[in-house]
Amino acid sequence: MSPLDLETWSTPKRNQLQQTLLNAFAEESSAMHTACQYPIQTGGKRIRPLFLFAGLEALGQELSHDAYLAAAALELIHTYSLVHDDLPCMDNDDERRGKPTVHKVYNDGVAVLVGDALLTKAFELLANTNSTYAARLVLVLSRAAGAVGMIGGQSLDIGFEGPVTNIDTLTKLHRRKTGALIQVALTMAAIIGRATETEQKALETFGRHIGFAFQLADDLLDAEEDAAEDGPPSFVKLLGESETAEQAKEAMQSALNSIEYFPNRNALVELAHFTVRRQF
Repeated sequence: MSPLDLETWSTPKRNQLQQTLLNAFAEESSAMHTACQYPIQTGGKRIRPLFLFAGLEALGQELSHDAYLAAAALELIHTYSLVHDDLPCMDNDDERRGKPTVHKVYNDGVAVLVGDALLTKAFELLANTNSTYAARLVLVLSRAAGAVGMIGGQSLDIGFEGPVTNIDTLTKLHRRKTGALIQVALTMAAIIGRATETEQKALETFGRHIGFAFQLADDLLDAEEDAAEDGPPSFVKLLGESETAEQAKEAMQSALNSIEYFPNRNALVELAHFTVRRQF
């Protein structure tokens, strides 16, 4: 494989994605549409859409308008979850990416509505993709975002299902809360790219392992902040930093092994390494 610079590869894609996201709330000039654009404009690596784009490239596919609509839908789901997570009734965060959170800029009620609008817009975008696969995209994303996916993971995270005190429960939490949206990015790439069953399985296996590696790396980055007794459950608390780092590397390698036969896997490989080293 020829070397790939992740910054060079990702920048034009993130720029075009950003325009797609902003256009989604440009149909009228209103306070509500401006509020919906606010969390879209506060930054972020757009890692989930980038996995979708890289999956399509691995299949030898060009990035179509539908690819950007699907990527925007995925990012809107992620963004709405952050808007709601930041609310006082959840994590009660005043800043996100160094900027005031939505409920601090506006108020709690507006933040709830903004999150709802972002969530709803995601499925509107998917409904405007090619009719041969639009319903499948809606199906897989709604499942990944719902009670057996991201929301189910958040339910575990806030203790609604009971305390998280062992590795099995913590792994379930993060495979849902964090991993589900990363894995579904690869599933959506397979659907849009009309992958074979074997190709789709390989991409989904990659997504499952790299989603896990992503969370392990997150726990390492947040180890000091999460160390307090009332901090969130983490792999570092249960396994220690050394074992958590080792598991992150092993998960990344398992992800890479699953895509060995894809000749155009350069971007997926670089993104996999980024999930562990988290620098670009």
